[in-house]
Amino acid sequence: MRTGATAGGPGVVMHVRCPDRLPEEVFRQVLEELANLSPVVQALPPTAALVDLRGALRFHGVDARRLGEILRIRTISRLGVDVRVGIGPSITIAATASSQVPLPGGVLAIAPGDVTGWLGPLPVDALHGIGPRQATVLRDYGIHSVGLLAALPPATIQRLLGGKAGRLAADRARGIDSRPVVPRALPASASVRCSFDEHTLDGAVVRAALLQLVVRLGTRLRGRGQAARALTLTLKFAGGGSWEKTRRLAAPSAHEDDLRQLAYQLMDAAALQRGRLTALLLKGEDLIDADQAPRQLSLDATRENRLAAETAIDRVRTKFGPRVIGPAAVFRRAS
Repeated sequence: MRTGATAGGPGVVMHVRCPDRLPEEVFRQVLEELANLSPVVQALPPTAALVDLRGALRFHGVDARRLGEILRIRTISRLGVDVRVGIGPSITIAATASSQVPLPGGVLAIAPGDVTGWLGPLPVDALHGIGPRQATVLRDYGIHSVGLLAALPPATIQRLLGGKAGRLAADRARGIDSRPVVPRALPASASVRCSFDEHTLDGAVVRAALLQLVVRLGTRLRGRGQAARALTLTLKFAGGGSWEKTRRLAAPSAHEDDLRQLAYQLMDAAALQRGRLTALLLKGEDLIDADQAPRQLSLDATRENRLAAETAIDRVRTKFGPRVIGPAAVFRRAS
């Protein structure tokens, strides 16, 4: 692919697809690898991202395909994650290209002059931005490929899909997409998860698992020098159902006492009766730097002692491992 684009010429956009159900922490690490290629990165949660490569090409002195290959090498070697990379002159072309890369990963770069010929034979539902319902309507009228869609008058497409949707589909089938890549980071959060080997109704088992998540989340936040303003608890049930609720902390905190109290309140709000749980997920939301969190003396000697002990416990975990010390309830099987 020729990538001599300038700020006034064709765009050079990279669309990256990570594996489904990629943990958030790993997704953040992929975004960091993208930021090492270009400063213009737009996160598309939960597992995709856009990158504007125009300035990056001049900086790195290589073409866009080579940057895509470098990204794959880095994510595989450093994170154990393969990615699908599409590159094109617009968001639509890049995202469509990445969807055509077979699993587990690869790079597909489409030059500006090749857009029409490449898009034409693709199934109409392969075009980025065409949803299943729109694709069904188009196929019902015999429009099975992107080339056929591009050949129709825009007014006809608008009658089939509606005004705005029709205009967008007509433009994108012709490779027209002027949207810029807008730098956007993933919202600051941290999450921990546990799964049960068997469906469980046991309140003690669930509470112990939740307490263990609180310990893990608190340790992670303190290790990062962060504090959470809110917690989100997600419960997964047998049969595929789920329940989720978010509440804000009275003040930003990474201390286990504060996190535990709110986590238990969230669990109580679920009002479980006979729900068979398969997994719990606890997420710290709206994170800030710990030094931005207000620090007030509680005048509660017990709490102050616990906070002092927490600092010592963190040092022990750092030296000997995260599971060598913690609340007795999470080691209930030890006896």
